[in-house]
Amino acid sequence: MKLFDKYNRVNLTSTIITFVVGSIAFYFVLDYVLTSQLDRGLLVEQSEIVDFVKEHKEVPEPLTTKHQWTEYILINKPIALPKATTTEAFNKLENEIQHVRQLVFTIAAGGRLYRVIINQSKTETEDLLQMIILVIILMIALILLSNYLINRKLVTVLWKPFYTTIGTIKDYRLAEKKALQLPREKLDEIDLLNTSLNSMTERIHQDYHALKMFTENASHEMQTPLAVIHSKVESLLQLSQGQEAMVHQLMTIEDATLKLSRLHQSLLLLAKLENRQFELIEPVNLTSILQSKLEERELIIKAKELKVAVILEEVHLHFHQHLAEIMINNLLNNVIRYTPLHGSVGIYLTVNELSIKNYSINGALDKQKLFQRFYKEEQSAESTGLGLAIVNEICTLAGFSIEYSFISQEHVFMIYFNTQPA
Repeated sequence: MKLFDKYNRVNLTSTIITFVVGSIAFYFVLDYVLTSQLDRGLLVEQSEIVDFVKEHKEVPEPLTTKHQWTEYILINKPIALPKATTTEAFNKLENEIQHVRQLVFTIAAGGRLYRVIINQSKTETEDLLQMIILVIILMIALILLSNYLINRKLVTVLWKPFYTTIGTIKDYRLAEKKALQLPREKLDEIDLLNTSLNSMTERIHQDYHALKMFTENASHEMQTPLAVIHSKVESLLQLSQGQEAMVHQLMTIEDATLKLSRLHQSLLLLAKLENRQFELIEPVNLTSILQSKLEERELIIKAKELKVAVILEEVHLHFHQHLAEIMINNLLNNVIRYTPLHGSVGIYLTVNELSIKNYSINGALDKQKLFQRFYKEEQSAESTGLGLAIVNEICTLAGFSIEYSFISQEHVFMIYFNTQPA
């Protein structure tokens, strides 16, 4: 939910509740004021009747108008103290029953006792109240509508610098040589946000380039001695022909050097992946890569007598050629290395997913640790324990999702592309 919608919902709800409560209170206050005014009119009429009786010793003629009428009824004993009440009475002129404010009192005139009933119609009062309530409702609706429109326009203007900042952050690339530069703003909150982001990205930018420089330098410094060791071992192997013990020791050194070199390359690749040093902008033919990598492994597949089922659709993705090759290499190396002799391997590619499965004589792998660095279910001199970790990082960078399952004695790796074909 957008902040504006959330604010509007709370604002409109609180405003409506305030107006409703205020309108109800206003209605009762106004009704009380108008009723009090009618009561004063009834008391004035009572006073006039009393004065008339004192002067003429008889009751006046009954008054009958559209909004007020008086009745005189002979009685034998006086009634309680006069009291104004709201009730219903028949209006002869209007020929209908109306809500009235009624005052009843007793008066003696000419030796007779009368009950005097003065009725004051509330029709005008009720009409006035209805008109006022209608006006209030219309005013509330107008205020709410204008408040919504004004807020919408105002919020759009006030939040424009914020969305400008968000757009700049989205377009920012850490690999660029300059840090993020957000402008100063008149609004204190947005200016504080921009200043904080500038300061934060400046530190991140410096740390990133320091790490990148360290990685590149470390890679260069490590690669050189590894190459020297490898070269010297090869020379010693050539000079040690016939000396089996020496050859065995040198071969061990050779294998360890090669593994260290692979480990170095894998760690360097992981660092580059984590630092987002690859741009996924080129169309990649995933089908062609799979076919090529399978052909490269044809000899080892035949040597292990593996049954390989391959179904490949033509798939092109916006990806990175080198990363795609590494991802396929690591997956194929993994399934071929750990599939037993005469085992089966299945490779299925569609526009939506890549599925690679292999038969296993062992149980399921640990899903929690499978894509962690240096995780190896079985100790292997050839494996660095980084292959699947690299595949996972590549999938994360590309926006793919990778899942592992163990079904019918088969390890199944599923990669869902979650992207539009190239």
